Amino acid sequence: MNSNPWRIRPLSDRFEIDPVSGLLNETDYKSSPFCDERPSGYRPELIVIHSISLPPGRFGGDLVTRLFTGTLQSDDASISPETAALRVSAHLFIDRTGAVIQYVPFHARAWHAGESRYRGRARCNDFSIGIEVEGTDFEPFDIAQYRTLASVIDALLRVYPSLSSKRIVGHCDIAPGRKTDPGPHFDWDLLRHELQHRRKQSEETI
Repeated sequence: MNSNPWRIRPLSDRFEIDPVSGLLNETDYKSSPFCDERPSGYRPELIVIHSISLPPGRFGGDLVTRLFTGTLQSDDASISPETAALRVSAHLFIDRTGAVIQYVPFHARAWHAGESRYRGRARCNDFSIGIEVEGTDFEPFDIAQYRTLASVIDALLRVYPSLSSKRIVGHCDIAPGRKTDPGPHFDWDLLRHELQHRRKQSEETI
């Protein structure tokens, strides 16, 4: 039995996305107020990988979800008033076990990228999907996280033809000098390997 109500068991074998609701199947959904509609004519074209831990350097608990749902309080000594006051979100969060929580439907605009630019285009929130992976700049991520992330990306590519496996970047790539995540320990080669494996499995089921 899952003792933490903010977590679900990982479903890294295969995800499906409801194209109407923009939600992953059988995934815990905690609606964030920090999102809105994409500008007219915009669609998801970029996947941005972030990393986060709250308190910084500590894993587990519900503080990330409270941040993204606007219920984080600064009465915890480990959380600064500035952090508690942030109005930010991501489409998804993948914890250290590979479990997933979704906060924003994929067709909506999550507030994850901030001031950002990709190939000359500013305001990356308008045309991107933001995925937070629980971690820091200072230690490796867990293999379960890569497997879940690859499965999520595979599902996104199947549902949104505007996305491409060639347009997956880190937050550091679209906000250089301002952001460093997902950090030097994020294994992009491993993610590509896992994604190729998932894509091959998807093609074999067609």
